[in-house]
Amino acid sequence: FGPPWCRPTRSLFHLNLYASIGFLSCISIHRYLGIVHPLKARGRCRGAASSVWLSVAVWLWVIAQIAPDLAFSKADGNRTQCHDTTGQEHLDVYLPYTFAVTVTGFVIPFLIIIGCYCHVVFVLCRNDSVDASLRRRSIGLVILVMVLFSICFLPYHIFRNLNLFFRWRPQGSCTQASKDVYVSYQVTRGLASLNSALNPLLYVITSKDWRSRVRSISQSARQCLRPPFRSKTPGQAAEKKRNNILCKGEASNEL
Repeated sequence: FGPPWCRPTRSLFHLNLYASIGFLSCISIHRYLGIVHPLKARGRCRGAASSVWLSVAVWLWVIAQIAPDLAFSKADGNRTQCHDTTGQEHLDVYLPYTFAVTVTGFVIPFLIIIGCYCHVVFVLCRNDSVDASLRRRSIGLVILVMVLFSICFLPYHIFRNLNLFFRWRPQGSCTQASKDVYVSYQVTRGLASLNSALNPLLYVITSKDWRSRVRSISQSARQCLRPPFRSKTPGQAAEKKRNNILCKGEASNEL
């Protein structure tokens, strides 16, 4: 798309990334309050108004984090490459900024998510009043969410900062290591983007009646894709021919 679109596309990637982390943190807090402190949470943070205000607050916080990224040039000197971060000449300023975003946008939410879900698992294991199958399914879902979050976002932030650090170091040092870190960083970018698609699938698969839901969705899809004029089967054709003969016989008798 050229240099004008280089900066917005890179910033939008980070905006979507940290917005996902922010909303996942809110979901973990909501579940923590609903399971660990159900009486205190009852009647609070309910309704559309509170959800809207919370969503607005998350988006404003993420925009405040990502807005400085728009000030850094993403294209190289020849304007032929679009960097994920910034050019070589701005790394002295961009590296501390990235570290700050990593702490506020990932480390703190990561600790919140792990803390909330670990406490939820602890409470569910000690609660004997909940059905055993439901408790096992809930604990499994919580553990899978934590593992999935760690696999998708933790390697990305580690290799992103390592990649910037190797680029910031004097040229010619640890050349092979910097190449390996860069390749790993590109792979982890795909993992970070994949989290948005894996989370909905995780909740569907771990639900109690997911097989029946998938079956109903597939049946609906087949009905929608079914052609309007289908070829008749041999049995249907024979039945239609038999009906025509009977109709002709009745008509001749009447005459």
